Amino acid sequence: MKTKTLKRDKVNIITLGCSKNLVDSEVLLTQLKGNQIEATHEAQSDDANVVIINTCGFIERAKQESIDTILRFAQAKEDGQIEKLYVTGCLSHRYKDELAAEIEQVDDWFGTMDLPLILNKFNANYKHELVGERLTTTAPHYAYLKIAEGCDRPCSFCAIPLMRGGHVSRPMEELITEAKNLVRQGVKEVMLIAQDLTYYGIDLYRKRQLDELLRRLSDVEGLEWIRLHYAYPASFPLEVIDVMKERNNICNYLDMPLQHGATEILKHMRRGITRQKTEELIDAIRQKLPQIAIRTTLIAGHPHETLAHHEETIQFVEKMRFERLGVFTYSHEENTHSFSMPDTIAQEEKERRAAEIMDVQQAISLSHNQAKIGKTFKVLFDRKEGNYFIGRTEYDSPEVDNEVLIDATQNFVRLGDFASVTITDATHFDLFGTLNK
Repeated sequence: MKTKTLKRDKVNIITLGCSKNLVDSEVLLTQLKGNQIEATHEAQSDDANVVIINTCGFIERAKQESIDTILRFAQAKEDGQIEKLYVTGCLSHRYKDELAAEIEQVDDWFGTMDLPLILNKFNANYKHELVGERLTTTAPHYAYLKIAEGCDRPCSFCAIPLMRGGHVSRPMEELITEAKNLVRQGVKEVMLIAQDLTYYGIDLYRKRQLDELLRRLSDVEGLEWIRLHYAYPASFPLEVIDVMKERNNICNYLDMPLQHGATEILKHMRRGITRQKTEELIDAIRQKLPQIAIRTTLIAGHPHETLAHHEETIQFVEKMRFERLGVFTYSHEENTHSFSMPDTIAQEEKERRAAEIMDVQQAISLSHNQAKIGKTFKVLFDRKEGNYFIGRTEYDSPEVDNEVLIDATQNFVRLGDFASVTITDATHFDLFGTLNK
């Protein structure tokens, strides 16, 4: 007599959206594997019988990508290619009821804080002993480190608090433990992420503690680069720059989304800062640390933005000469304060304004890059493409910033290693160099 065996689940996790979502997927992957459940992240093979989609609900384009992905796997379920389909993340958190009514093939919908409920679907338990342990899905030598969840800022255009809740800092000891574990796995660079890094510690320690967290992370042996993403400009704690100046393994890099260059629009955005105060802050940071690279993002086409406001932003970009800059077009998000304002600027016009800002930034970026010709930099190499090894300086974050290319037919470097590179040529967003033997 044959004994009946049950087929074990194999789970494929699909991640959409930002690096904060990626960390959530990595935690889910770690918990599933810790419960002896076979799981992969964005597997190329199609042998998984369960798919979990971690969605983004930040702006219209991201929402549409998430919906398209859900529909694609819903069809795969109908076709018998997968057995179960679960959806989690920001879009699911925000529109769970509406989506469930429209897409019946999804077996269950989860919010951003529902990890234990997802695990229950696999008869698995949340393992507290795995807190601080995380399997990464990025290149082996770098990882994101989420230091807080949610946001307390009142930005009028942003739906993040609707999906992620208020700001909650992670305990410092937990973050240090996680950083040490990442280093043991081979990670050399961590990128600190949160909706607002500068708010870190207020809820736990009754004061801003990002500077102290940086000092303690800097002391972690083997951690060679620490990078800061998403700092809020209003009431920015300048002591963070002092620590950056003190410690060699904290990159001279700051990602600070500023959103606009016109005070009137900043007021509509509820940013709590004026253009003048913003310029004073940037000047103060650069005086403390002249070699810093500041990355920012701007929004084109927010309600009430006139052509004169747009011109103010262009003048702001020309004056501040940011080392790195990106532009989003405004997305009219329901239940935000900006949604009560008239969204009268056509999408085509928003895109024209965004492109005009990027044209200005492209010339600035070329000027910054050409100034690097003949200089030598420490470069971390991420990958090989065609005839080039591709890496980054401390002034560049993965996927969003400039890259350094060296000829792979004339040079060799191991991926994940640092090397000294002299820059020989530069384009708008790429540097070319030779290895120093």
